[in-house]
Amino acid sequence: MDRLRHCELCPHNCGVNRAEGQWGYCGAGGSIRVAHWGLHFGEEPPISGWKGSGNVFFSPCNMRCVFCQNHQISHKQFGEEISIDRLVETFFKLEAAGAHNINLVSPTPYVPLIGSAIHLAKEQGLRIPFVYNTNAYENVSTIGMLTGLIDIYLPDFKYWHTPIARKLSSADDYPAAAMQAILAMKKQVGDLMIESGLAMRGLLIRHLVLPGKLAGTERIIAWIKAELGPQTALSLMAQYQPLHRATEHPMLMRTITGAEYERLLDLTLDQGFENVFIQELESAPLFVPDFTRAEPFEQRA
Repeated sequence: MDRLRHCELCPHNCGVNRAEGQWGYCGAGGSIRVAHWGLHFGEEPPISGWKGSGNVFFSPCNMRCVFCQNHQISHKQFGEEISIDRLVETFFKLEAAGAHNINLVSPTPYVPLIGSAIHLAKEQGLRIPFVYNTNAYENVSTIGMLTGLIDIYLPDFKYWHTPIARKLSSADDYPAAAMQAILAMKKQVGDLMIESGLAMRGLLIRHLVLPGKLAGTERIIAWIKAELGPQTALSLMAQYQPLHRATEHPMLMRTITGAEYERLLDLTLDQGFENVFIQELESAPLFVPDFTRAEPFEQRA
């Protein structure tokens, strides 16, 4: 809990005493808040596998993306406060249900507490990998706290340009912070290792393509190649939809086109990337959850 007494887990560096009930920018307090947990089949194939990824969705988030598809939980204190022991129990329930891994979604505000839960779970015999599913807006020291605990890092690299990050996610220094965090992740776990079709260890970077070149995708791909190498596993996501407050921003009011996505996919392959995961544009609605439902990702008629 010491890390919560002067919270600097992410670059907002609020410095508030969450252990005594203060809230920082993200709105998280001194207890873990979980919005949903269960088997999930919407991740990349080596993460979801055939039995599902054991996703634990934490709430809230330390970013305020205007187009967030998880805005019901990321922007609000949605969910139930649970203890570290209860979180450990959840890990074992997911393993018993057949999950290939424990997928920690938006975990940054709770890293000290989650770290304790992982320690306990491993001591008690949990054997499946832990996935750290993050927006990458966190301090390098936070990633350091997870050394030896996380098997697979699944970070977003959302934006290249600081003004865009500021306008769309209220994260002024996002590009620089994400670069340093991702480099620290790579140092810990290396490149993605897949055995029998399942990710076991390593780094898989996600990038959501936005309309009108807003995300700076070309620059991000060039940085990954230069700093991490073209062998890096990359998920080029096509699932953007104008959700939440996206309609307040004219350039975000449409989905991406097939031509936009194909051009960036061709660019990625031309740069020598071989471990690239892609999405069909038509599948985008399937990825939109409704956390007011018992099964948020159930397909709608």
